[in-house]
Amino acid sequence: FQTLAIILAVTAGTQLTRWLPFWLFPENKEPPAVVTYLGRVLPAAMMGLLVVYCLKGVSWLSAPHGAPELLAIAAVAALHRWKGNVLLSIAGGTVLYMLLVQLVFA
Repeated sequence: FQTLAIILAVTAGTQLTRWLPFWLFPENKEPPAVVTYLGRVLPAAMMGLLVVYCLKGVSWLSAPHGAPELLAIAAVAALHRWKGNVLLSIAGGTVLYMLLVQLVFA
C-alpha cells in the first residue's frame, strides 16, 4: 500500500507541475510582467550557473590546468555558433571532453 501511495503522490505532483502553468496563464491572458522578465533572463542565468558548476572542481594550478574543460567549452561555443543546435553542441562538447580526459590527458 505504501509503494502505491508513493507512486500516486509522485504522479500527482508531476502532473500538477505540468498543468499548473497552463491553468495560471491561459493562452488568451497576458502573463504578469515578472513572469515575462524571468522567462527572458533565466535561460542565460542558468547557462552561466551550469558553467560555474562544471568548472568548480577544476585544478587550475596543477596539470593539465583545465585544458580539457577549456577545449570542451570552446568546442561547445564553436559548434553552437556554427550549427545553432543546442543538442549537437552539448553532445559534441561532452564527447570531446570525455575523449580528452580518457585518451589525451589521462
